[in-house]
Amino acid sequence: MPSARRPTDLTDVVVIGGGPAGSAAATLLADQGWSVRLFERDRFPREHVGESLLPASLPILDALGVLPAVQQAGFIEKYGATMVWGTDAEPWSWYFRETNPEHPHAYQVWRPTFDKLLLDNAAKHGVDVREEHRVIDVSFGPPGAELHVVTSSGVELDVKARFVVDASGQNGLIAHKLNLRQNDDYFQNLGIYAYFEDAAHLDPPDDGNIFIESYPEGWIWMIPLSGGRTSVGAVVDSRAGQTAIQDQGLAEFFQSQLAQAPRASALLTDAHRYDGPHVVRDWSYVAEPLIGEAHILVGDAACFVDPLFSSGVHLALSSAMLGAAFVTTALRNPGMAAPASEVYAELYMQQYRHFRELARLFYASNRSVDSYFWEARKILEDDASTPREAFIRAVAGQPPQGYERVVLQRGDAPPAFAADVRALEEERERRSAWWDQSLAVTATRQALYEITPRRGAEVEVVPKPILEGGEFVWGRVLVTPNRREGTPVSSLIERLLELCDGQRPLREILGLLIEGRDGEESEQILSASMTAFKILFIDGAIGGIEENAETTR
Repeated sequence: MPSARRPTDLTDVVVIGGGPAGSAAATLLADQGWSVRLFERDRFPREHVGESLLPASLPILDALGVLPAVQQAGFIEKYGATMVWGTDAEPWSWYFRETNPEHPHAYQVWRPTFDKLLLDNAAKHGVDVREEHRVIDVSFGPPGAELHVVTSSGVELDVKARFVVDASGQNGLIAHKLNLRQNDDYFQNLGIYAYFEDAAHLDPPDDGNIFIESYPEGWIWMIPLSGGRTSVGAVVDSRAGQTAIQDQGLAEFFQSQLAQAPRASALLTDAHRYDGPHVVRDWSYVAEPLIGEAHILVGDAACFVDPLFSSGVHLALSSAMLGAAFVTTALRNPGMAAPASEVYAELYMQQYRHFRELARLFYASNRSVDSYFWEARKILEDDASTPREAFIRAVAGQPPQGYERVVLQRGDAPPAFAADVRALEEERERRSAWWDQSLAVTATRQALYEITPRRGAEVEVVPKPILEGGEFVWGRVLVTPNRREGTPVSSLIERLLELCDGQRPLREILGLLIEGRDGEESEQILSASMTAFKILFIDGAIGGIEENAETTR
């Protein structure tokens, strides 16, 4: 008997997928007043791996209005990471509070609960959520897209949308249809994971940390979860892993990997595996272009990096925020669509590349383990320029911190790479110390005011779309050799850079910036200007300061 078929209807935006990326994008679009329909093939709650969050996700959860529910859900608080990695055979830890005092912890979430919180929140914000509705095809043509949907009961629907947000995860509906996906040749890994009850935890204060232990054939993760559960996974070489699984069977191979990690095995001594193991393949990839005439890719539908840094949910939420802003811009102001699409791709790929190059560096730095897995993932001196330059660009806006810091301290990175990063950091520290010392003494402070600063040769302020109020609008961004993507700046900073022409002393520049102002406003501008000078000087955007100051003393 043929299935029933309903007539075509129309909505502003259709979101494919109800995971974190889809739920977040749908919520933000509904908040902008668009009619949004979300199709999710499963019924939530549903199981999903990827339980470890990063602090950078918390402001996005707050913007979605779901952070209080997450805080009250009883998830384990995650204060950092504990690892057996690099040159040290003993476990070592680092903590979010060292680099993010505003958000000193994240959460280890139970994904069935976490994802349902986000999906229910989307419905509360006015999204038409349709669970057990599977999108099986999308076709494009003016003025938008048409989707073919099948419900769990076999009912077929044709739905027209002005725009489609593909948040279909690693299934990547549109990426596969349009042949957009490119697998990452470096991260040819395979993941096997399972869930245990009654596993032991690390000792406080690390009992909520993710624990990562490297071993000859790969590395193990252990994530403590609420309710006495623990997520345990092994990351191995894809080709070798598939061959071994065929020979040994999945369960036996998984157990053989755990047996090679003595500390993880000790924590699992009294534990019971109640679910799995499961396999995840083809982990690392990117789909480009990310945006078409009537669609955008977000979350895992766009890209996925190796799971080493728990970046999956954060990239999903971040891309959802940026993607929702792009869709709003494209629908509300079509003339902005093209430049806004470039900025979306640029900002999202900037985050992707940062996590990717950081993971490459971590793999390359684990040289204390001698095996095929680690040898194949080293960065050699003769091919280090690309990852080195990419990573240096990623950290150039600030001294290496967090994972960037510990890899230099604990890992064994290629010497040329480590030297370049250290040189960058030392130069920034030297400039910062010089500036503070110059302001600390009256005589040197007066000399500082007489310098004639100049803007760097490759430093400019250019028009570019920026994120504001949930959409992209034209703004002004500062582009420097260290920040090619650009940083939004105020009119004060733009004027300050314009005046740094190598002809005017700093004293005169400050006078021009406060011209026509008086009292408290003048003091605020002076304070903001001196802070901006220091930041621009440390970052190398303004030169002619130290050498100029020496001649005026």
